[in-house]
Amino acid sequence: LLNINVGGKLFQIAYKAAARYPVTRLGKLALYTDPLKKLQLCDDYSVQKNEYFFDRDPSIFHYIFHFYRSGVLWIMDEMCPSNFVEEIEYWGINLKYSQSCCRILFEEKQDELSEYLKIQKELEAELEPLDSTQQFEGKFLGWFRKMIWNLIENPYSSVPAKIIAVMSSIFVLISIMGMTLSTVEEMKHKTGKMWMEQLEMICAIFFTSEYLMRLISSSSLKNFLRAAFNAVDLVAILPFYIQILFENLDEGDTLYHEELHKMENVSKLGKVLKLIKLMRIFRILKLARHSTGLRAFGFTMRQCYQQVCCLLLFIAMGVFTFSALMHSVEHDVPGTNFTSIPYAWWWAAVSLSTVGYGDTVPDTILGRMVAFCCISFGIILNGMPISILYNKFSDYYAKLKAHEIEI
Repeated sequence: LLNINVGGKLFQIAYKAAARYPVTRLGKLALYTDPLKKLQLCDDYSVQKNEYFFDRDPSIFHYIFHFYRSGVLWIMDEMCPSNFVEEIEYWGINLKYSQSCCRILFEEKQDELSEYLKIQKELEAELEPLDSTQQFEGKFLGWFRKMIWNLIENPYSSVPAKIIAVMSSIFVLISIMGMTLSTVEEMKHKTGKMWMEQLEMICAIFFTSEYLMRLISSSSLKNFLRAAFNAVDLVAILPFYIQILFENLDEGDTLYHEELHKMENVSKLGKVLKLIKLMRIFRILKLARHSTGLRAFGFTMRQCYQQVCCLLLFIAMGVFTFSALMHSVEHDVPGTNFTSIPYAWWWAAVSLSTVGYGDTVPDTILGRMVAFCCISFGIILNGMPISILYNKFSDYYAKLKAHEIEI
């Protein structure tokens, strides 16, 4: 018998039983005749007791011991997957010796644990700032950049930092409100337009100052430019300066400005300016910097992109299928709106979403049956992945809140 001492507990295994598995650690111990090779396989050896000592977990070795006796590796649900895999790798035993039912459940548990640890790491990275106060030590104007970093990136560091965070959110809301009011007919006259331009200039100056302060306080320019929030900040201020650049290409040439003014109304340049002004709507994304809910929503979309793509695929399949069916049963009806399959896409999309505007409706009995099937499919379709997304969003939001409290 092999006398095995694992963590202070003694086990006895027959040489023949261990030798049946020559690749394993105990199999090699039973087959080797060289004492030096045997000592390399264990942590210690007692000559008096003829006992091999292993400094391993004795609770898990019970399953290893049972494996040598029965040839089957049992796996219990309460065991930690990482610890169990580490132990059986040490003893040289493969999971293939376990029952298929146990192995499938164990691998599922492993995948769940790996996914959980991955999400926890990404959640911590979501709240972890790009820089830390330690990174400014020994750098040029480190104390000054650290002070600015605390003001901009750490709203809980001081009262002025909280004030700046609140002001940032207020200026975002004011900017969005100003952009909205600028489209009102009453605000397009000279006085209203002047007020809107001044308001836009003040907001742009504040956003520019905020962006420059973040740039100055950053310890790594590369990480700063790659950060998503900093890209949003840049998009928030670029339209203002691009608009000024287009409108003031040549201040000295009056005729050129008259031609430019005409171009703004009728040419491609005017469309470009309108598009640039529309980009100011992305300023609302700046609120995500101080909003846990928006961060949780963005994190959910990144983690559930497969479910979202699957949902979009099902919607596209439903739109194409039901629009083709509706066209085939309705195209002969006089005055129908389903004159072609592309014209039926809008009806199918609205029906699948269960909104049902009623602007386009079928007239025949077969058409109404197709519409009923389309709506029923939309209800089932919306119920499956949306519940998953909501549950994940709630979970991620709670975890982000918990991490914020810890920080």
